[in-house]
This record gives sequence, C-alpha cells and structure tokens, in this order.
Amino acid sequence: MNDIDTRPFPSSRPPTESELVAWRALSRDEQLARYRDALQAPDAGRVSKATMADVLTAARQRVAARRG
Repeated sequence: MNDIDTRPFPSSRPPTESELVAWRALSRDEQLARYRDALQAPDAGRVSKATMADVLTAARQRVAARRG
C-alpha cells in the first residue's frame, strides 16, 4: 500500500463525508484488507485489559446509541 495517504483507511476518528464516500466505494475485500493492515501495524500493538468481546460490546452500544 504505497499510496496510503490518498486512500481511505480505518481510523479512530469519525470519517469526513468524502472519506465515508471513498470507503463505501471500496469492495468488501479491500475494506477487510485495510482493516487487517491497520490492526497489524506496529502502533496497533498496545496492551489493553479489554477482551475482544468487551470491544465488540462497546462498539455495538455506540452504534445503537447513534441510531437512536
């Protein structure tokens, strides 16, 4: 991924409208590949006491809150 600065990529910040449009234009395989790249990046290797189940539950709660 040598053009990473110009391509949509997973982020902890909410996407801008143009980033969201670009992300949705990607195939599911390309979105998954970018998530894998982001999760395997050296700076993603932080220690946390949260389990994947904890993270998933928190994410689902945030999505539910946004939807009302």
